[in-house]
Order: sequence, then structure tokens, then C-alpha cells
Amino acid sequence: MQTLRLLFRYAPIKIIALAAALVLAPRWAHAEALLLVEADTGKVLEAQNATYPWYPASVTKLMTAYVTLKAVKDGRITLDTLFTVSPTAASQSPSKMGYRPGTQVTVDNALKMMLVKSANDMAVVLAEGVGGSIDGFSAMMNDTARKLGMTQTSYVNPNGLPADGQITSARDLAILARAIIRDLPEYEYFVHIPSIRYGRRVVQNFNKLIGRYPGADGFKTGFICASGYNLVASATRNGKRLIAVVLGASSGQMRAVRAIQMLDRGFNGNQLSWLKSPLGTVDQLAPVDATPPNLRDDMCNGRRHRPASDDDEDTIAGADGEATGGTLLAGLQTPTVKPSELLAAAPAPSEPVLVYTGPTRTGAALIAAVAADADAQTATKHRGKKAHAAARKDAKAATRTAAKTDADAKAAAKPQAKPAEAKPGAARHVAAKHEAGGKTAEKTGSDAPKPAKPKAAAKPKTDGKPAPKDG
Repeated sequence: MQTLRLLFRYAPIKIIALAAALVLAPRWAHAEALLLVEADTGKVLEAQNATYPWYPASVTKLMTAYVTLKAVKDGRITLDTLFTVSPTAASQSPSKMGYRPGTQVTVDNALKMMLVKSANDMAVVLAEGVGGSIDGFSAMMNDTARKLGMTQTSYVNPNGLPADGQITSARDLAILARAIIRDLPEYEYFVHIPSIRYGRRVVQNFNKLIGRYPGADGFKTGFICASGYNLVASATRNGKRLIAVVLGASSGQMRAVRAIQMLDRGFNGNQLSWLKSPLGTVDQLAPVDATPPNLRDDMCNGRRHRPASDDDEDTIAGADGEATGGTLLAGLQTPTVKPSELLAAAPAPSEPVLVYTGPTRTGAALIAAVAADADAQTATKHRGKKAHAAARKDAKAATRTAAKTDADAKAAAKPQAKPAEAKPGAARHVAAKHEAGGKTAEKTGSDAPKPAKPKAAAKPKTDGKPAPKDG
């Protein structure tokens, strides 16, 4: 107690304010897992809920890429090997490329589409091509996880779509990221491609640090309702590379903000490292035996409904986290540019990497392949518009038919009104006229009233002057 009194007596006011903010921290802070490690040594610089089990979502694709690229490195396949889109692959939920069954794509292009666009169908294409089936590839993923020391991880699919048995932790994801850097340096460029171009469409990497945060050079994002927004990110400055893992953030913006805050503290030096004992290395973190938190009610109920996609343009109030007190160390650094301002800026200019269907091509053949994909894209778009227009036309016709049928049915069901009882006012008028006619007949006797002659067309008034002649 005496030590705490001395600490708060001499601690800067900012530290005291941040410590007090922890009491008022929102529940999002308690639903996040955060981890920062050095890539080379594995030394843990920050850790919060880092060994709690978590649903990985699309960061699963990092293991899919690792297993596939290990197969390439071992000579079992090449980047030019062609795989075919199966009906199972084509049926995956978005985000996906949307190719029809039978379409062929190289391992190289499938990897780029999977890691930049987070294409779920391409993950299955790679899984079936390398492992023979989803189950066969999942067994390879689990075997690799055990060899790497990912003791809290299990896989049942290659893309991270919702499944009870798909579990990992921030600790295990940091171990996997280090393995990619260590074991596959010649293929590491796959995890930091800024954007891809398919036909006329350009897709930016969902990892918002790429092209915005100085030194950012990887890895992958993920989201499903149960997991919240996940991110494995890395950056290098002055020869020092750090890996940040964020699980369960409230939005795509917030996961990037959390990663930037940790990376900034890691590169600038931890001002309060003397307050805590060393955390050791990432492999030494003790796993927690617990059930993964399910964030579905917070993420996807009511107005916050979202598909299982990494595509997120959502921003939230207080996205910088300075006022939220997310961690004790948050806000100690005073960066020149706030994280939200950094992320709001356009990414650094770069030429999108071309991706295409069919075998590997270069030169004029590549240009022709890209043009063919663009034409197919346009044709598909037009077919979609025509189908939509036809559906709207059919719906309108069906509505008109239903309305006419309903009107006819009502008319047939309505009883016929008697002439004398149709309108009381009209009946009295007819009766009064008949009575008047009877009195006239009494006066004239047999002189029956003759029908009135039609009146001649009224002549225009001339005021006694002759009408002007034509012309």
C-alpha cells in the first residue's frame, strides 16, 4: 500500500487520469484481446487477454496461405499450378470472387485474391487443390499448428467462416505470423499487397495500415459476428519489426487504431515498462482454458447487422481511443498525427497487382487475359441488370393481375341495386317530375306533350352588326 501511495504521489497527472479512466472504460475494452511482440525474438511487449480462446474469422487464411506456400516451397505444387473452382467453392458466402464452377485459376492468383480481397471461395479452391478436400486440408492445417506450437488453435475450414470448432488466440496468431516471416521470406510479399485489379475492378487491402502507417508490411484482417473485428498487423522501422494482434474490436476502424497505438508504443519505447515484470516470449504465455467469447449480440443484432465480411467502412465516435482508456498505456505517447486522421488519409499511390483467371500469362497474352476478364465482368453485370429488370417487370405484372382479379371478385360479389332504391334523392326527383307531368295532362286533356325538339346551335352574338366575312 505504501508503494502505491508513493507511486501515485510522484506519478505524472496523465498516468493518474488514465488509470482513473480504466474504471469508466467501455465494455469493448473488456471484449478485446491485444498482443504486441518483437518479430525476431518473440519478446512480448504488451498483452491483454492474449491467451483467451477466440474465433479467428478470416485471419484463418494466414494458415491457409502458410500451408499452401509450404507446399510450393517443398516442390509439391508451383505458383503456376492450375486449380479448378468447384461447386463447393463457388457456394461459399461473401466475401468472394464469385467465379462459376469450372473456372481455373493459378495458385499465385488465388493467393492474391484470398489475402487482399479475403475471398472465401479462393480459400476453398486452394484447400481442395492442396489437400484434396476441405476436411483433408483442415487436417493439414491442424498438424501444422501443432508443429508450430499453436496449442490453442483448431481448424475445420480454410476461410474462417463461422464454425464452433474454429478457434485460436492472439498468442497463437503471433506465433503463426512469426513463422510466416521466418519460414517463408521469399513469399512474404503476399501478405502486404496494397491492392489488386481484376478486370475493371480494383480492390484495396482491408488491412488499413497498408500504405498509411509508416513501415506497415503485413498481414491480414478478419470478421464474423461472433469474433468481432480482428487484425494481425506488422510494421518495420530502423530494422526493428513488430507484430500487433487485435481481436474483438468494435469496427474495422477500431482494430486498425488499436494496432497503431500498440505499434507506436513499441517503436517509441514503453515509458512504463518498469511498472510491470517482464512478460517473457510469446511461446511462454500460459493458455487460458475457457470458452471463446461470443460477440454476436454486440456485433450483429438489430441495426448492427453485418455479413461475415472484412469489408468495413464503419467509423465510430472516439475511434482514437484516447478518451476510452482501453489499456493503461493508451495515450501515453503523443503522436504527431492521430490514428483516425492517419487512417482517413488516402493510401500511398501504388499500382494494383493484376489478377486473372486461366494459366499464367505474360506480355500480350496477359493483356488479352485481363481484357477477357473485363468483358466477362461486363457481360455478367448486364445479365444481372436484365434479370433484375425482368424480375421487376414480372412483379409489376403480377401485381396488376392480382389487383384486377381482386376488383372483379368484389364486383361479382356486390348485389345489384334496385332502380328505385339506388339513390333516394334521385328517386324523389323522378317522382316530382312525374307528378308535374300528371298535372299538365289534366289541364290539356288529350293534348299529350310532344317531345321537345333539339335546340339549334346557339348563334354568336353580333350586337346587331353583320358578321365579318372570311378573309
